[in-house]
This record gives sequence, structure tokens and C-alpha cells, in this order.
Amino acid sequence: MAELTLLCGSGRPVDNPYSVTSRARDSSVARVIDRPSFADWIGTTTMRITLIGSRHFGVATLEMLRGHGVEIPRVVVHDGEDRLAAAARAAGIEVIVQADPKLVGAREIAPNTDLIVTAHSHARVSKEALAAAKLGGIGYHPSLLPRHRGIAAVEWTIKEGDPIAGGTVYHLADRMDAGAIAAQEWCFVRKGETARELWERALAPLGQKLLAEVIDYAKAHKRLPAKPQDEQFATKAPALASH
Repeated sequence: MAELTLLCGSGRPVDNPYSVTSRARDSSVARVIDRPSFADWIGTTTMRITLIGSRHFGVATLEMLRGHGVEIPRVVVHDGEDRLAAAARAAGIEVIVQADPKLVGAREIAPNTDLIVTAHSHARVSKEALAAAKLGGIGYHPSLLPRHRGIAAVEWTIKEGDPIAGGTVYHLADRMDAGAIAAQEWCFVRKGETARELWERALAPLGQKLLAEVIDYAKAHKRLPAKPQDEQFATKAPALASH
């Protein structure tokens, strides 16, 4: 197994949380960066990614992926008129509209997909769909998981008065927002900042950055970093009632 090096948000090395001396320390904001072995680089082929998403963040993710040397054979959307669908068609990418807006099935994943990436999709990706991709799937959640699991994570960050927010790239799993952590990073919340302002200033750009890092890692290593979430710190972030 290749040696693990952990980087904090500033890029400085921190202790390996899997070592005996540092298991008790909180490394929830560390990012796992693995040194590639020689075998990792043999037989490298273009990674095929099926993108599932919507809206502006979906479009930004599509543009990021196109700049990272991956192939995007298909984009899956819940609404054929969504801006992500329009952007994909303009780029000559096949667009599939979900048969069920709340669930993505295996038939909707492009053949020979290596990785599924979700970007602003609230649909559950079925077990069969995840099994259709060699590496499964990842998504971005705008919180320091396991804190604020749910559809309104940014709103609950503001409601709870959290001084620190963050983003997490996680493995798609049966339970929403509960899969293993692939990458995570924190940011400060400005005094008086709204949820929309926090999302646009920090959390949306952070999502693009972390997704790009994990995809580059997967391209180099043919696998995804994974650290289980600590359930004792899990909180829920359901939709807030509008006033």
C-alpha cells in the first residue's frame, strides 16, 4: 500500500490519523493525499464520468470536468429544461432525463462508466446504478459531514450560528449524506452572512475544488480515498419552513 500523507486546509502536513499516536485526534478536516505507486500509472486510460445534477452548480461541475481530461458520455437530469441539460447538449453530450425524479436507476448510467458524480442533485442513486460504475459515485455536500446532513445544510449552518462551515466530497451510499468521506475542508463564516452569501462566496467554489482533487486522485490511483463518518457527531439539516 502506498504511504499516506495528510494535508490540512493550508497544505501543511499533519499527523496520520490512522497511526497509533494520533488516532484520538480530530482529523475531520484533513484531506487524504496518497503517493502514487508505479503500478498506478500503468495502462492509464481516460476516465468516463456520468454526471447527475442541475442548475448552476451542475453547469460549473460540467465545465470543471471538461477541463480535467475526463470523458463525459452522459449527463442525467431530473428536468429536460434545466440549464445543465442545455449546457450538456451545447457541448454535444448525451442528456438523459430521469424516469423518476427522486431516483436514478442503473439504466440511466452510461455504459462503461468509471465514476458517477452528483452536483446539486437531490435524487437518490440506486445500488444498481452505483454498481454500474467501477468506482461507485461521489457527491458534494456543503457542510463538514457528518454535521448538517440534509437538504438545507447551509441554512442550518447560519441558523445554528456556526462560526466555521465547510464542504465534503463523500461516497454515495444507501443513506443520504452518510457515505465515507473522500475529501473535506473548512472555511470561516463571516458575521452577518446569509446562507446564499456563504454558498456563493465560499462553499460553491470549495465544492468545485474538492471534486477536482478527488477526481484527480481517482485518475492517478484507480480508487477513491475513504474515511468513515463518525456517527456520534451527526446532525440533521431538514428543509426549513419558508416565512
